Amino acid sequence: MLGVFQAYSQSKKYKIHSIAFYNLENLYDTVDDAFTNDDEWTPNGSQHWTTEKYEQKLKNLARVISEIGTPENSNAPVLLGCAEVENRVVLEDLIKEPKLQQFDFGIIHFDSPDKRGIDVALLYQKKYFRPTSFSNIPLIIYKKNIPKAEVQSEILDDEIEIKKENKNRVFTRDQLLVSGFLENEEIHIIVNHWPSRSGGEKATTLFREAAGKLNRKIIDSLQQINPKAKVMTMGDFNDGPLNNSIKIALGTEGRKNEVLEFGVFNPFEEMANNGMGTIAFRDSWNIFDQIMMTKSFLESDFSNFSFWKAGIFKAPYLIETSGQYKGYPLRNTLAKAGFSDHFPVYVYLIKEF
Repeated sequence: MLGVFQAYSQSKKYKIHSIAFYNLENLYDTVDDAFTNDDEWTPNGSQHWTTEKYEQKLKNLARVISEIGTPENSNAPVLLGCAEVENRVVLEDLIKEPKLQQFDFGIIHFDSPDKRGIDVALLYQKKYFRPTSFSNIPLIIYKKNIPKAEVQSEILDDEIEIKKENKNRVFTRDQLLVSGFLENEEIHIIVNHWPSRSGGEKATTLFREAAGKLNRKIIDSLQQINPKAKVMTMGDFNDGPLNNSIKIALGTEGRKNEVLEFGVFNPFEEMANNGMGTIAFRDSWNIFDQIMMTKSFLESDFSNFSFWKAGIFKAPYLIETSGQYKGYPLRNTLAKAGFSDHFPVYVYLIKEF
C-alpha cells in the first residue's frame, strides 16, 4: 500500500506518505454518558441521534478517510489526527468500517475535561508507524487571566466550562503528544482542538493564544532534547494562519525559506492568503484546520521523509449542492447524518529511494 511515484526527474523515485487531520464533528455514540453533556446526541435528544444515523455517519467518515490524499497516494493517511470524538468506542467502531479495515489502524486517545466529552485522538497505520510514547498535556487557563472588558457570559459555550471550585479554570481539550517511528525515522505529533470562538473572537482570543504558547513550549522541550527533532502539530485551532495564536504565540512562517532553525512552517498560510478555507461561517471562509511542522521536515534532498506539499480535501460529495449552505461542507442535519462542517487537511511526506 505504500505510495511510490516518480517526480522531479525521470531517474528518481520517491516513497510517499500522507498525514492528515479531520474534525469529525460530533462523532457521538447513541449512549447517554452520565458524566458529560451528551444528552442531545441520543435517540430521545434534540438531535434524534439514532443507531441508523450513527452507523451512516461512520460509513461517511470512513469513505473520506480512505480517500484523503488520493490520487497522489493510493494509501490512506498513515497518521490521522481527529477532533470531536466522544470516546474510544466510536473510534473502534470507525476503524472497523469495511473501507478502513484493510489499513489496520491503531488508536491513541485520552478522555479530556471538555464538558461535552469531545476529545482529540490519533489513528495510525501499524504497518508504518510505531508509537513509543504518548501523553495528554492539559491546557491550564483561567477566566481571571482575561481582561474584565473582554469577559462575556457567552464565553460559557457548549465546549467550555468554568468552575468556581477550580479557581475559575476554563476546561477545554488537552493537547495530545505522540512520539514514534515512521518507518525508521523518529517523529513527534501534537493533536489539537483549541478553545472555540463562541462569545466572540476578541473575547476568547487569549484562550487560543495560551494554547499556542503551550504548543510552542512542547516543541521547545522536544528541540532541547534533539535540536533536529521532527515535530508536526495539527488540529482545529479555531484560528486561522494569520491570527496571533498561530503567528506569534506558536511562531509560524508561511514561506519555507523564512523558517529559522527552530522555527515552524505553516503551508496553509499561503492557502489562506489565496482565499481558501476548511470551514465557512456567514459566507466567510477560514482555515482553522492546519498541519504545521518544524524546519527539520524541510530538507531539500529528500534523503529522509520531508515535506512535499499540502492540501485541503474537498471531494465533490463533501460539498452541499443546494439551499442556503450551497458550497459549504455537507454536515449533519436532523433529517440525516452527513460528514462534517470541516474539510480535512493533509500533507505529503516523501523520501527518495
